Amino acid sequence: MKFTWNGVFPAVTTKFTDDDELDFDAFDVNINAQLEAGVDGFILGGSLGEASVLSDDEKFALLKHTVTLVDGKVPVLLNIAESTTKAAVACAQKALDNGASGLMMLPPMRYKADDNETVAFFAAVAKSTPLPIMIYNNPVDYKIEVTLDMFAQLAEYNNIQAVKESTRDISNVTRMINRFGDRFKILTGVDPLAMESLVMGADGWVAGLVDAFPKETVAIFRLVKAGRIAEALAIYRWFLPVLELDIHPKLVQYIKLAEVATGIGTENVRAPRLKIEGAEREKVLKIINDALAVRPVLPEGSWGRVSKLQTA
Repeated sequence: MKFTWNGVFPAVTTKFTDDDELDFDAFDVNINAQLEAGVDGFILGGSLGEASVLSDDEKFALLKHTVTLVDGKVPVLLNIAESTTKAAVACAQKALDNGASGLMMLPPMRYKADDNETVAFFAAVAKSTPLPIMIYNNPVDYKIEVTLDMFAQLAEYNNIQAVKESTRDISNVTRMINRFGDRFKILTGVDPLAMESLVMGADGWVAGLVDAFPKETVAIFRLVKAGRIAEALAIYRWFLPVLELDIHPKLVQYIKLAEVATGIGTENVRAPRLKIEGAEREKVLKIINDALAVRPVLPEGSWGRVSKLQTA
């Protein structure tokens, strides 16, 4: 499936039953709500999707199920977060076999590879697959930064097409554009910096709180791209306290709690994660419920399968 790296791409949560099995029914409720809101693609098996605790069988069962559910409406991407190059290449092949439209790739896990090793890791996967690839650049959480010079080396691989920009340095959007023009599509990957990055020229948003608030997320993106900055900013200022849940180590638990509050998810997580309790739970619920109490009315046409926004 050919697609452009533009729009809102939710990093979806993985739903579990009370018996710790994949909960496809709950998953479908969430995916359908996001399709209704007008998201532009899905990313499975990311950090928010609890990839580190999914078996390979579960990961690819989820991919096959999502591809069938989405039925070509939007692309479905699989995240690769492997410790070895061999495993990453195998994962890319199996993703292709199971219908993935593209890949998101983390640097090598459990080993702090140097620049040459990291480039070789990405290059080996790129050479092994026809699937388009987005590099996930998140040195804050994964300790390896993909520098501009490294992207210059990766530019020779035509299927390395995009970056999930999570350095938390908004100026990096401008640096990428100044160095490479439109060679790499840029998708902001940090919810509380999303609007700023979009205004600076990011092409898309790999979002987390979209899992609970899909219409608001889509509306912000579309309003910014339509030049209706003041309207986008009003929603974004309302949303920011909730968006900041995305940068906490317990983002999975927090975002799943928000999904429950908006009626499109469940709170179950897989151990070693545990549901949050006590004062921490009350604090997070207050942030979510305070936002829900003053949930904004969205501008007409700012969400939905077809954008009907008028530009500024």
